[in-house]
Amino acid sequence: MNKNALKNISQTDWDRVDALTDEEIDTSDSPPLGDDFFAHAELRLPESKQTITIRLDKEVLEWYKAQGKGYQTRINAVLRSYMEAHST
Repeated sequence: MNKNALKNISQTDWDRVDALTDEEIDTSDSPPLGDDFFAHAELRLPESKQTITIRLDKEVLEWYKAQGKGYQTRINAVLRSYMEAHST
C-alpha cells in the first residue's frame, strides 16, 4: 500500500489549482445543465446522525484520528459496510 495513502496526504498542487481562473478550468467532460435537468432535480439532504457514546480501543481511535479530519465519518462508513455485508 502507498505510504501516502495511510497518511491521507493529497498529491494535488492546490496552490496551482487555486490560481486558475474560471476560463482556464477544463469543463469539457461536464455537459451543461439545461432547464430539463433543473425541472427534475431533487434536493437530497444527508441522513441525520444520532449522537451516541461508544467505547473503542485506544489504538483504534488513535489510528482513525491520525487519518485526519472526518475520522468519525470514516468509522461510520466502515460500520455501514459491515452492516450491509451482513444484512439479508
